[in-house]
Amino acid sequence: MKATQLLIIAWVFVCFCHSNIFAQSENNNRGYVVNVGDLAPNFEAKLTNGKTFKLSDHKGKVVMLQFTASWCSVCRKEMPFIENEIWKELSAKDFVLIGIDRDEPLEKAKEFAEQTGITYPLALDPKGKIFQQYALKDAGVTRNVIIDRDGKIIYLTRLFNREEFDTMKRNIFNEVK
Repeated sequence: MKATQLLIIAWVFVCFCHSNIFAQSENNNRGYVVNVGDLAPNFEAKLTNGKTFKLSDHKGKVVMLQFTASWCSVCRKEMPFIENEIWKELSAKDFVLIGIDRDEPLEKAKEFAEQTGITYPLALDPKGKIFQQYALKDAGVTRNVIIDRDGKIIYLTRLFNREEFDTMKRNIFNEVK
């Protein structure tokens, strides 16, 4: 082989590896700005029932944050599973579940909860400020953050994948037990 051919092959190899590494890192964080093992960023939010939710008030409990929005079809698909397989099973235990509605007004969030049939609390996130503590501003919703009793993130999901959902569910149930 000529030196020019070797240089071209080496250049293609480097480009391939670089793009593959970038895709893997992009895939690993999936738009999150937090990681498993991080202390969950604290926030305060108004719930659709008028009460205030402050994450730090729930230390000692397992917490699930479900980032959502009414315009998100994947959220609408996932929410009944969260309601039936997690919330109904654990609502009377040391478990807190808060849906965080991204940048929608109160009436829209209430209507959304009614349409999806959820009974777990829904918080308002004007301008996506809470969302941006956990994910990139332009990243999509349909993501769940599971926080242990010490306030550390133990599991992150993105979109709705049954296998990932079941793994998340096992993590939650193991923590709550």
